[in-house]
Amino acid sequence: MKVLIVDDSRLLRIANERALVKAGHEVITASDGEEGWRLAVENTPDLVVLDMMIPKLPGPEVLRALRKNPATASIPVMVLTSLPQCNAEKLLGEGAAAYFEKSLLALDKGSRPFLDAVEGILSRSARAKAAAASS
Repeated sequence: MKVLIVDDSRLLRIANERALVKAGHEVITASDGEEGWRLAVENTPDLVVLDMMIPKLPGPEVLRALRKNPATASIPVMVLTSLPQCNAEKLLGEGAAAYFEKSLLALDKGSRPFLDAVEGILSRSARAKAAAASS
């Protein structure tokens, strides 16, 4: 599966990219919102992992733009942020498929929680596409 990571933290971008590649995924990365939006439209990934506090085009605006564009509206978006949990409901209401706190990324202890979240979203998305195709 193809995953787009949009995060201005080089360390997190590289660590998450390595974990996803090791798990067998193709990964595209962007360091700001404008680049992330462009790459999402050009590559139609299976999942976008989106930081909320990024330069040029903030994460919430990228999320809204993805939802408004027919070519990207159905791509699941996992919000990856250091914002407090109280923002989760709002972001999920705006179209995010999942909310993942950066504090849960224990890079020194492996990336299993992150990978589990990604795999769960991709699995749900694949089942939904299969159900839609058979209808």
